[in-house]
Amino acid sequence: MSKNNLPAQEEMSTRDKVLYAAATLFWEKGYEKTTMVEVAARAGVNRGSVFFAVKNKENLLCILVSYVLERTFSSSHLIVGEIHDPVLSFTVEAALQLYMAESREEVREMVAVAYTLPTTSDLIYRKTAKRLSELFGAYNPDWEERDFFEREIASGSIMRGYMARPCDLYFTMERKMRVFLETTLAIYNVPKEKTEEAVSFLSGFDFEDIAGRAIRKLLDVLKVEKVTC
Repeated sequence: MSKNNLPAQEEMSTRDKVLYAAATLFWEKGYEKTTMVEVAARAGVNRGSVFFAVKNKENLLCILVSYVLERTFSSSHLIVGEIHDPVLSFTVEAALQLYMAESREEVREMVAVAYTLPTTSDLIYRKTAKRLSELFGAYNPDWEERDFFEREIASGSIMRGYMARPCDLYFTMERKMRVFLETTLAIYNVPKEKTEEAVSFLSGFDFEDIAGRAIRKLLDVLKVEKVTC
């Protein structure tokens, strides 16, 4: 996405300009190669305004990660249709994340960084644990919030590993999704027959295309939606 595609500057607050500029730069260059000076220049604001709005680069990434997670959880049904089955909802959300990471090395790098930095990794674990308690509470009626959080540390590590590992001739995306679901759903006591249903469900969608559209949608919405996280 080029600089010319930035939304009208007068319609956005300084914070929103910074977030949108950072998102497009992270997409183009990756997290590590993007500097706060570049973010300020892309946003059309001075460096002091950037630090006042988002404090530092890690916090900037944390805000964007929170935004992406919320949008992935809340809007996946808009892409593949309404899904009322919690296991299939989880399957779609996981597939979106894995395919997004596979779409660009810059996205893969951002994922690796997000799961490594203390602030962003804690955010991911806590937000995802809350979502998992909603999806898998029926399979684990005796679990408390901390039980889901503790297990998300394990399942989140699986997600990070699979997002960080590129597919190849033998470790195809189909294989990656199957093994990911088999290992992760087992943690949350989902029956094997339900896991097989989830794997079969994925074959009905072109997630490579869906993930690309999801990323574009996230950036488009970021142009006009105030990010409150």
